[in-house]
Formats: sequence, C-alpha cells, structure tokens
Amino acid sequence: MLIDQFLPIYDINAQYQVDIHAPIERVYSAARNLNMSDSWIVRWLYRLRGLPKHNLTLDGMLKWGFVLLADQPSQEIVFGLIGRFWTHSAQIQSATVDTFVEFQQKGYAKTAANIAFISQDIGIVRVTTETRVYCPDDTSRRYFRLYWLVIGPFSGIIRKEWLRLIKQHAEASPSSTREETYESDITSK
Repeated sequence: MLIDQFLPIYDINAQYQVDIHAPIERVYSAARNLNMSDSWIVRWLYRLRGLPKHNLTLDGMLKWGFVLLADQPSQEIVFGLIGRFWTHSAQIQSATVDTFVEFQQKGYAKTAANIAFISQDIGIVRVTTETRVYCPDDTSRRYFRLYWLVIGPFSGIIRKEWLRLIKQHAEASPSSTREETYESDITSK
C-alpha cells in the first residue's frame, strides 16, 4: 500500500472496508469526487469539532491543511495532516509531501489516511480506508491517546460515511446491489 511510504510506523490506526458492485474506474471517481456534505452526520460532526462545514471534498480538505501525498487512479489515494489535534485550534502545520515524511517535531502528531481500491470477483471492488497516527514523543502520544478516546469513534463514523457515500454514488445504476460495510476495531500498537 502507498500509505506505507508516508507513515510506515504509527501509534494508532483504524481500518474500514466495503465491497462495491461497480467498475473500478467508477468507484475511484466516486471516491475522488466525494462530497461529504451529502451526509448530515458528517456536517454535524465537523460543526461540533469546529472544522469548516464547506468544501467537504478532497480538494476542499487540501485547502484547509491536508496534503495530498499520493493519488494513483483506481489504486489508492493518500492524504495527510500534521497538528496538535487535541488542542482547541488543532495548530495545523503547513506541509508538502517531503516535509510530511520528514516531520518529527515533538508536541505534534501526524496522520495519514488512504482510500484504496482492490479488485475482487468480476464487478466487485473492495474499498478500504485506513487512518494512521504517529506521535514523535511520549507527551504528544499521551495527549493524542486521550483525545482519540473521545474522537476516535466519531472519526470512525466519518470513515464509514465515506464508504457509504462512495458505494451509493458508484452503484447508482438500476442493477446495483447492496453489501454491508465491514469495520475492524480501532487498534493501538
């Protein structure tokens, strides 16, 4: 996975997946052009956290601090963010691909997330999303773990909504079928 190139070592991760009955190109397009404002729960959770309620697309996220780390069509999209997420302002740091990889400043955390597309049986694409968080020091790790106890479940809701919306848009044809979204528990290293 491409995410391994950007955050191979991490303290916390969460993974979710869904099987989608659509061509991989359509699934990728649905993910790449996803507008999360289609979900009232995402809008509500962003408002609760004080995050922007507009530009809830990948391109919009890039405008308010995320960095696009990799985008290989029909394979994987990887994006990252650096900040003190446990503080009120989150203190988001501006980053490029290179500075993201090299960033090791104490007192901060960096997170990488992906959306990956894996062909299964004919006409089925498994879409997975993984979020990884790395904290370079014990203090930031403790703060982040406390923050994650509260925020982690809500972050999971957002990821499941991503997958639900991607599935909904990719399977928009009349012959579509529904599959369940599967999740793995949030795990810590």
